[in-house]
Amino acid sequence: MGLTKHSTGVYAVHGTFGREEGKSGVIKAALAGNPNVGKSTLFNALTGMDQHTGNWPGKTVTCASGYWKSRDAGCMLIDLPGCYSLLAHSEEEAVARDYICFGDADAVIAVCDACCIERSLNLALQIMEITPHVVICLNLMDEAQKSGVLPNAVLLQERLGVPVVPTCARSGLGLELLMQAVQDAATGKTGQTAVRVKYPPALERAIAGMQNALCPCMPENGPSLRWTALRLLEGDARMTQALAGHLGLAPHEAPAIEKAGKTAQNILKAAGLAQQTLHDEIIESIVHTAEDICRGAVSRAAASKTMRGYRIDRLLTGRRVGIPIMVLLLLFVFWLTIKGANLPSQLLSHALFALERTLHQAAAWMEMPAWLEGLLIDGMYRVLAWVVSVMLPPMAIFFPLFTLLEDLGYLPRVAFNLDHCLHRCSACGKQALTMAMGFGCNAAGVVGCRIIDSPRERLIAILTNSFVPCNGRFPMLISILTMLFAGTCGRFGTSMLSALLLTGLVLLGVLMTFAASRLLSKTVLKGMPSFFTLELPPYRRPQVGKVLVRSVFDRTLFVLGRAAAVAAPAGMIIWIMANTPFGDGTLLTQCAALLDPFARFFGLDGVILLAFILGFPANEIVVPLIVMGYLASGSIAEMASLEAMRTLFAENGWTWVTAVCTMLFSLLHWPCSTTCLTIYRETQSLKWTAAAFVLPAAAGFGLCAVVANGARLAQYLLAV
Repeated sequence: MGLTKHSTGVYAVHGTFGREEGKSGVIKAALAGNPNVGKSTLFNALTGMDQHTGNWPGKTVTCASGYWKSRDAGCMLIDLPGCYSLLAHSEEEAVARDYICFGDADAVIAVCDACCIERSLNLALQIMEITPHVVICLNLMDEAQKSGVLPNAVLLQERLGVPVVPTCARSGLGLELLMQAVQDAATGKTGQTAVRVKYPPALERAIAGMQNALCPCMPENGPSLRWTALRLLEGDARMTQALAGHLGLAPHEAPAIEKAGKTAQNILKAAGLAQQTLHDEIIESIVHTAEDICRGAVSRAAASKTMRGYRIDRLLTGRRVGIPIMVLLLLFVFWLTIKGANLPSQLLSHALFALERTLHQAAAWMEMPAWLEGLLIDGMYRVLAWVVSVMLPPMAIFFPLFTLLEDLGYLPRVAFNLDHCLHRCSACGKQALTMAMGFGCNAAGVVGCRIIDSPRERLIAILTNSFVPCNGRFPMLISILTMLFAGTCGRFGTSMLSALLLTGLVLLGVLMTFAASRLLSKTVLKGMPSFFTLELPPYRRPQVGKVLVRSVFDRTLFVLGRAAAVAAPAGMIIWIMANTPFGDGTLLTQCAALLDPFARFFGLDGVILLAFILGFPANEIVVPLIVMGYLASGSIAEMASLEAMRTLFAENGWTWVTAVCTMLFSLLHWPCSTTCLTIYRETQSLKWTAAAFVLPAAAGFGLCAVVANGARLAQYLLAV
């Protein structure tokens, strides 16, 4: 096996591992590796699945599975969570370790970063201690070449004793050879003996004694005797429980094992290896083994070739300019979204509402009853047309821009910049990553909280994620800002002022997240903040084509479809309420009138509050519900422009106070039904789900009360 450098500068692989032809069958292989080594990208390239692969640590928090097939073989691939160790200090490590130990994988693909092989080998060596059926995948060979790192795969394979295959998952180079090696490793045809980590002599004697005692108790398909003995000597409580649960092994019930354990502890005690010292010696031995393997097998060019990323990081994560750059970048994204969405939104609105006339003609031709025509067209279709025309253009711009920043590797820098603020709130810095995920969807942000190890800090992140505005709230915020606050500034001024105000609202949501996190950490969720290692991934040139496709299909159309699925029945319900006589008016007007006195105290009105209540399934339909509530006909009128909406709102008593309170309440109110359901699934607690519902709603009502009553007080004082 060797490497060939093509004119593109990318290394390709060639060679064979002596695979026998004509064999067929399906094997199962696990993908394991550190965060951000391209593991999910490799999984997608092999299986053809479109699992989201962001350029930040902790993206994969659950296992995904897919299928790879060639002409004469097949393989089921399991993408394990990224982790740095199998000592199970976090949930991701526990999931990965348990599957490698007790799962039914025939082989494990240890994905290593070719730019920093020495660090990646620490995990690979731990995997090799559990099972000999391992293939080392040196991924990101293109980035290694650009950074001046040149690994000798042949020499590494000789020293490791397992197949080593260089790959570039983004371009597909080396994937066929990798799967050939997996086939051989699964069937034990590599013909090599894996390297063994060398521990201090006293620890080796203790391991040998434990292995002899464990041998009669261990099943053939379990983890290796050496690794099991090492974990028991280390006193790993999680590992002991896992062994008892998966293998039925109870060390305290086996006299031989108990006796061997005491003997081993005496050997370690005599050598001065206490519990913490033993843990440090194990880690140090693994690190030294990785260093010895890489010595002379990895060459590096001059350091100047790798300094550009460090210089950029000094700017983007600087103490003085890091956060201002982050705010300016956020402002640019919002300005581009607002500026670019105006014209497409108008054209789409005209086209969809023009189609409505055709639908009415078709209904007349079919002699459809008036009530059914109104229900389907004036109720359901108009709300759908509104949601599509208002949501699609901004999302089609915002999501690709956000994904480009993600692929570039900027989001971990955001987490780094916000870590100090979150630490002062006694929260985890990883919460910044879940906040970033919440910009797309709060439900996704809640699921992303799994990357936080501490249960207390994970719960804080879950309860406060709804303070960050999701994509469903952006169309409403943008529409109100543009039509009521920036309508007289000219085209450029309108979009820029709207972007400035929207950025201010988003920053307010971030500040409220900090305040709520600090409140929780000082009251019901007391505790000290934990420390964690945040890896800043290398800057990578985004794959623009894949970003556009993934953003449109995975995010934009998915979210739009979810909103449309909720908007259609909601439009029918609101049309029925608006056209059903009840008392002196309709069911809708009576409900709004009932809520009106309560809503007025907070600067809203009954229609606005009712729209938020009926919009609980999806925030995207709040604006169309407000419009429908204001119209006596009970159906949405065609809004040819934001000016038409502005006129409608003004006719129904809107002032600047109403607009400000509506935006504040849109920013801070209860999460949607999907997010609430996700919170319950993650916490398995109705109490914490209710807390996640009440906390942002209380903050929203509180801010609105301050603004509304402050404005009334100021007006009174001026009048006096």
